[in-house]
Amino acid sequence: MINKKYKEMTGKGSVIREFFTYSNQKAKEIGAENVFDFSIGNPSVPTPAEFTDYMIELLQTQNPVSLHGYSPSLGIDSTRQAVADSLNQRFGMNYTMKHIFMTTGAAGAIAHAVRCVVKDGDEVLTFAPYFPEYVPYIEGTGAHLTIVPADIDTFQINFDELEKAMNPNVSAILVNSPNNPSGIVYSTDTIKKLATLMEKKQEEYGHDIYLISDEPYREIVFTEDSPFISKYYDNSICCYSFSKSVSLPGERIGYVAVNPNCKDAELIILMCGQISRFTGHNCPPSIIQLGIEKILNMTSDLSIYEENKNILYKELTRIGYHIVEPGGTFYMFPRSLIADANEFCWKAANELNLIIVPGDSFNCPGHFRISYCVTTDKVKRSIPLFEKLYNMYN
Repeated sequence: MINKKYKEMTGKGSVIREFFTYSNQKAKEIGAENVFDFSIGNPSVPTPAEFTDYMIELLQTQNPVSLHGYSPSLGIDSTRQAVADSLNQRFGMNYTMKHIFMTTGAAGAIAHAVRCVVKDGDEVLTFAPYFPEYVPYIEGTGAHLTIVPADIDTFQINFDELEKAMNPNVSAILVNSPNNPSGIVYSTDTIKKLATLMEKKQEEYGHDIYLISDEPYREIVFTEDSPFISKYYDNSICCYSFSKSVSLPGERIGYVAVNPNCKDAELIILMCGQISRFTGHNCPPSIIQLGIEKILNMTSDLSIYEENKNILYKELTRIGYHIVEPGGTFYMFPRSLIADANEFCWKAANELNLIIVPGDSFNCPGHFRISYCVTTDKVKRSIPLFEKLYNMYN
């Protein structure tokens, strides 16, 4: 008999993918240049040339048997050490390779990190708006995901609601900064306040509470106040992906970095290797691990994202949309012009070929997400459509 749980999940597809599929169909009908697809977060700038050149060099010069062989279960030693060295250099930390586990992107990192620090029946807290895939990531471990309501005026952490949600069953808090979908970067003050609260609750409850930070957009920031979260809390686990910073989403490469001051830090990394035996993870491809060693301190040319953000924020606020200005990522999260954001977004799609995503999926109704990792020309040509959409309701 097939598994009932996963069978039921097949009928609950991603709303983001639903709008993306609609966009692709419309593009076939009327041409992609006439569809303004802001639905999906697929990077729109190329990976650094150094990565491509190094991959070619590896293929041309290395022994193919060793180059394409299995990597160690925790990842290639030189890659793990290179990641540690880069983090130490940039953020003043003291990681070693023993604190790094290589993964298939941030999704793989979160899947391992959560399993290391929760057990069946535990509770994990996260903050709205949040990436919808957190639900299967967390609940697939046997833990329960509890959503702390958003402060829609700032999208910083809603500490009043967090205090209400805290209880002895909480074993981890999952944060995402810079945030998908709001684009907000948690300030240093926010992270310090969160750390202080978690330290207090650890003492009160008599057990460790882990801070798991999902950081695929860490390098896409437009603000000077962008703290490295693990620097402020000892029991912290950083989950990173190279998908956004160097435009490698299809290569599925990332890592877990356990704060060296975390309780049982080195043991947690060893546990990741054992968790892989249950998830079938078995490390990302060896050649991709080696390839990212070359670009650990590089990014793609990310300036287009800030340019697109500036245009959209200026023009949409001029039109009359209410937006909390993003501090990073390639998303913004305006308020919908009616309470039903699904109806609002489908109207935009059906009548204007303007593809935006309702905020309900991010547990923040009454908002919609714009993913502006598109050409600047398309951003500029979309402004009259956003204005027409606004005028439909005003």
